[in-house]
Amino acid sequence: MAQPGSTPAAGGFTLPADWSPHERCWMAWPCREALWAGRIAEARAAYAELAKVIAVYEPVTMIAREGHVVDASVMCGVGVEVMPLAIDDSWIRDTGPAFLTGPAGVAGVAGVDWGFNGWGGKYTPYDNDAAIAEKVLARLGIPRYATPVVLEGGAYTCDGEGTLIITEQCALNENRNPGLTRDGMTQTLKDYLGIHEVIWLAGGLEHDETEGHVDNVARFAAPGVVLAVSPGEPGDDSFDMLTENLARLRATPDARGRRLEIRELPRPAPRLIGGRAVVQSYANFYVANGAVIAPSFDDSNDAKAREIIARAFPKRRFEQVPAADISFGGGGIHCATLEQPAAGAEG
Repeated sequence: MAQPGSTPAAGGFTLPADWSPHERCWMAWPCREALWAGRIAEARAAYAELAKVIAVYEPVTMIAREGHVVDASVMCGVGVEVMPLAIDDSWIRDTGPAFLTGPAGVAGVAGVDWGFNGWGGKYTPYDNDAAIAEKVLARLGIPRYATPVVLEGGAYTCDGEGTLIITEQCALNENRNPGLTRDGMTQTLKDYLGIHEVIWLAGGLEHDETEGHVDNVARFAAPGVVLAVSPGEPGDDSFDMLTENLARLRATPDARGRRLEIRELPRPAPRLIGGRAVVQSYANFYVANGAVIAPSFDDSNDAKAREIIARAFPKRRFEQVPAADISFGGGGIHCATLEQPAAGAEG
């Protein structure tokens, strides 16, 4: 469908908050065998369980390769729609469109199709994933705004009132956008996501293959409220980066001039699975209609994280689902999901 303006911002579109009303949730069935290193069966079981939990609260569409449709349908059950499309990987947050909503009182949704290069060329092929946003938007009949700038959906978080948080480590990485300056990326984010203030954090967790996706370190829970991963103790991995992130969050006002309220999330203990360092974060949760679905890791901090996240979303039911088998693949619950806002929904 044709674009209604030169940029989404010019057309009156903005990026809503995660907690705005959803039309549905999108997911993508695990399919890159090498990524899962012999554990793809565990990954598929974990994805199916996550889809079932979300489907209690909102419709779920699982994208799957043609040859995987039957298995995905059986494992996910009748409550989850399975859509056959060619994909390379299972992180729809990063490969799908950034869904935007129209101005107040206008029932309309648009989508941004970011450039995608396999997280800086780490995983190939990625041509099917680079095309998935355009295909989804075409099927939905939603206007598409294409941009050559490479960016993944897990790289930013928004408050629905014009403030966006992102990391320099990811968005300005030479393996994504060589030569792109911070000012240039800031303007792109304003033009294509309709936001007004960008808060730049330093980076993400050690061992994170995304090189600093914000959904592992800081998430808006409400306008003016951010759940941020605690640095832990000096000497812990990522301590310096997370300490710098907190300093920047506390020093930078949002688009409405407010100082942010920061609530620190604990960190799960470091974990190796099959010799692989697994990046785990309680910040990697999904906000569904009427619920928040957060990860558990069979860790001593699971209960503390549950208390903090549930308190941040007091009007929603809280679901905590095992996520270690998802995290083994390099992502988390938020990475594996993508909300499509309801037409006319506001942040």
